[in-house]
Amino acid sequence: MLEEFKEEEIVNKVGGRFKLSTLIQKRLVALNRGARPLIELQTKNHMEIVVAEIMNDKIFLDGSGKLSVNEDGTPIEPNVAQSDAGPSLEDLLG
Repeated sequence: MLEEFKEEEIVNKVGGRFKLSTLIQKRLVALNRGARPLIELQTKNHMEIVVAEIMNDKIFLDGSGKLSVNEDGTPIEPNVAQSDAGPSLEDLLG
């Protein structure tokens, strides 16, 4: 377990456990799809990268729940925020 998860600081920084989980999931999807890390670390572990980005205020969820970068608030990858919600209702029914 990463040390940051043993403390409440990361939970409080994001605004709760649900938001933390959502932010981590969305950023992991972006990294797995080829997005570049926003910080330099000596690791390839995406979870460690995401936690470091959160702790360094590089990423956050905007008011609509989209993954955003701290510098200007624009989504990191607009298509990721829309497509990572899982199958559509049509996919499930069809």
